[in-house]
Amino acid sequence: MKIKKVDTPALAKIFLEIPLSLYASDKNYIQPLNEDVESVFDRQKNGLFAIGDCCRWVLFDSHGKAIGRIAAFFDTISAKSYAQPTGGCGFFECINDQEAAFALFDVAKEWLKQQGMEAMDGPINFGSRERWWGLLVDGFVEPCYCSNYNPPFYQTLFEAYGFQTYFKQYTYRRLTDGNIDDRYAAKAKRVLGMKGYHFDHVKRHELDRAARQFRMIYNKAWVNHDGVGKMTEEQANKLMKNLKPIVDPIGLWFAYYEGEPVGFFISIPDVNQLLVKYVKGKIGLRGLFVLLWNKWFKRCKTLFGIVFGIVPEHQRKGVEVGLVMESARVFINKKAKTGYAELQMNWIAILIPR
Repeated sequence: MKIKKVDTPALAKIFLEIPLSLYASDKNYIQPLNEDVESVFDRQKNGLFAIGDCCRWVLFDSHGKAIGRIAAFFDTISAKSYAQPTGGCGFFECINDQEAAFALFDVAKEWLKQQGMEAMDGPINFGSRERWWGLLVDGFVEPCYCSNYNPPFYQTLFEAYGFQTYFKQYTYRRLTDGNIDDRYAAKAKRVLGMKGYHFDHVKRHELDRAARQFRMIYNKAWVNHDGVGKMTEEQANKLMKNLKPIVDPIGLWFAYYEGEPVGFFISIPDVNQLLVKYVKGKIGLRGLFVLLWNKWFKRCKTLFGIVFGIVPEHQRKGVEVGLVMESARVFINKKAKTGYAELQMNWIAILIPR
């Protein structure tokens, strides 16, 4: 076997296309948009290159066939937020072969050591956490947009190399049919009746305000977690700009206390259902037509919760239950208008004590 650093357009193309052969017989695999993957490694588009670096490799077998890939990366802000300097690896794809997988892990580890890192987290993204983050170990169904998807044997390869669970991420799903559990409905009712709190989703003309509110809450609710740095105004605006073509304002919920934003619950239509699964990696004119067609005829059945946060001083007061239940009530009552048949909540994390 031979490992080659991705340093030419030809190798970058191979890196991008390796999953197509590995998942050729997997009916649940959805090819991501090429642009979404390539933008992670584009120095002009990924601002983390200003405070870090990234390297990619492709693994070939003795016959010259590409059988695996991996990327390693770090940024100085996230690296220093851990007890020991920590970098990441991601975009790992490999045949079911321990020797091949270990060769990829080794090259990523050695590169990170050369950058001054003492630990390697993975598989993660060289970018925001709502994309390409975590190893799938249960629930091998069609993934939602930019969610990591991998075969079951990846868990064996990672653990055999020495990776240990740092935290668990969960995705929860519920149908919009049926009633809300009485216990949660009662708790939500108490919160909704508490003086000073109210919950609402934004309107389409309020997206700029939503970006400001999101950044304000995020920097209070998430910044104390390992590996999470403060979100800049530029990052918040970019996130909202990227969401604008597909966002449904009914999914952008905020909790307020005496008029000040104290929590958010951000959901988007599943772009895989709207577009990605139909275009084989490239949008083009056909893709734009597919997107408009699917939005108009409400063919997206999943509203996908990508991030949730409550500022510390309002945590453990039931605000999170009130926010989720009030939004769920609207989703259910407006099902006929929106077409959403299910709600998924992604990135619910539980830190594992070390």
